[in-house]
Amino acid sequence: MVQRITLAPQGPEFSRFVMGYWRLMDWNMSTRQLVSFIEEHLDLGVTTVDHADIYGGYQCEAAFGEAMKLSPALRNRMEIVTKCGIATTARKENVIGHYITDRQHIIDSAEQSLRHLATDRLDLLLIHRPDPLMNADEVAEAFLHLHQSGKVRHFGVSNFTPAQFSLLQSRLPFTLATNQVEISPVHQPLLLDGTLDQLQQLRIHPMAWSCLGGGRLFNDLSFQPLRDELAQVAQELNAQSIDQVVYAWIMRLPSQPLPIIGSGRIERVRAALAAENLELTRQQWFRIRKAALGYDVP
Repeated sequence: MVQRITLAPQGPEFSRFVMGYWRLMDWNMSTRQLVSFIEEHLDLGVTTVDHADIYGGYQCEAAFGEAMKLSPALRNRMEIVTKCGIATTARKENVIGHYITDRQHIIDSAEQSLRHLATDRLDLLLIHRPDPLMNADEVAEAFLHLHQSGKVRHFGVSNFTPAQFSLLQSRLPFTLATNQVEISPVHQPLLLDGTLDQLQQLRIHPMAWSCLGGGRLFNDLSFQPLRDELAQVAQELNAQSIDQVVYAWIMRLPSQPLPIIGSGRIERVRAALAAENLELTRQQWFRIRKAALGYDVP
């Protein structure tokens, strides 16, 4: 069974791996097939699901909610994460993509997510991207309103810098639960820019999105040296796939990120979970880092 981890001091308890529903609309599942898929990953211990209001052109939450309506008992077996704060041109009223973190928008977006997801509470609501026009006091007011009404249990951010994280935290009486950020061998800036150091300092676990580089890890020719090194390490560890090695590489970080799995194929989910049992040596970890970046440590 998948390990469980407390995300932050006074934070929620999540499964070590998170099921990401960003590409749900690409999976071409019927509602009943989706119910079966949810049941299967819940049975594996992957109980935390990750959404956002804009995913699938604003369609993913509602599609997931149809599965919840078909099998309401599933809700009490999972923790639901969703995000708000981005407006895309998938909606006619948005003539340009922009960020929006006004108090009322956050409240309205959370309430719409509740309706779409067919639930009465969200376990975690994240601000999806940093907003240059973000007023931290307004965001805090929205969070407090949603918390006091019982509609949202915990709050966090996504893709925030340490300074942006600290600004919002300074306005809140409770701890932000996470910063969901991009971490993978093909995207390493956060490893040294202070983002993960801040979270480790605060004993907050990041959630890691695009662990496999959005699929680029498998089909981008420039990543062939990285694929070769991952295959070599997989052989050394008796791992079944390079996916497992990547997840293990991410989980080796001392901030203990929770990897988000983005596949709609249960066999890929099942295979990913075996990464929990892989222990990379320090040198194996740095070999992967070097193969991805193309250069050694200074």
